[in-house]
Amino acid sequence: MAAHTAFKVGGPADLWVRPRGDCFPGFTAALLFEARSLGIPLFILGGGANLVVSDAGIRGIVLDTSGWTGCTGDGPVLRFRAGTAVDDAVEAAAERGLGGLEFLAGMPGAIGGAVWMNARCYGRQVSDALLRTEIVEHSPLDGSLNRVWVPCKSEDFGYKRSPFQKRSPLILAAEFGLEKRAVPEIRREMAEHRRDREEKGHYRYPSAGSVFKNSREFGKPTGKIIDELGLRGYSVGGAQVAPWHGNIIINTGNATAADIRELMEQAAEKVRDATGFVLEPEIIFAGEWDLSNT
Repeated sequence: MAAHTAFKVGGPADLWVRPRGDCFPGFTAALLFEARSLGIPLFILGGGANLVVSDAGIRGIVLDTSGWTGCTGDGPVLRFRAGTAVDDAVEAAAERGLGGLEFLAGMPGAIGGAVWMNARCYGRQVSDALLRTEIVEHSPLDGSLNRVWVPCKSEDFGYKRSPFQKRSPLILAAEFGLEKRAVPEIRREMAEHRRDREEKGHYRYPSAGSVFKNSREFGKPTGKIIDELGLRGYSVGGAQVAPWHGNIIINTGNATAADIRELMEQAAEKVRDATGFVLEPEIIFAGEWDLSNT
């Protein structure tokens, strides 16, 4: 799985499947049904941007959505398939002179994951532009699979929170309501965000960007809290708190998933001991983990 995550770590999956093209909805619905019927675990993989897969890998099936890509619509409403790279979606909107997604420029990951996480940066979040989301999920009544569109309700979304985190469906597509803007203005803002991410070191080493969420209760960004404790450059194995930013952990070249998780846990413990604040990870940990020593 190291080949499919931004951190470039993780052991093998028992079975990795990436359906491509228009067969995707039908194939994945059948796969979901059979896996559930047979009791086989199934993990849905997006762009792998906020994911750490254990060194032991993932048991069962990994369904990779990166083969389900594309954009439709030319007016103010654009529909993106879930596997579409976030940066590709931003480009597609810009080409049509539609603004509203510029804040995502340069962000890794796929549209499905961005909706699931309600990705946020530069004072905006995905739900600000999201109109509705197409999902496939099991009915709680009879276990049947339903393919439905879920309208975006602002009260269901929050800071890096969406209703899909509780429902765990397969996200197929998302529709966004955008606004007509001058293309040069759109591209200038996109360039500013990409340059800012580059200057912050998001692309220097394999990483997932911010590893902990921010909280207003802390009174300052999580990265600043970690910086003030002198943890920049602190490392466990091949994982290191970025020397330039306290809330970024990087793979210096030979990190294991266990290194990254241990470093996150040590950083969180040091913050809790010093401030009483309990950090909440943005990272999703998947696969088999030996937590006997934690």
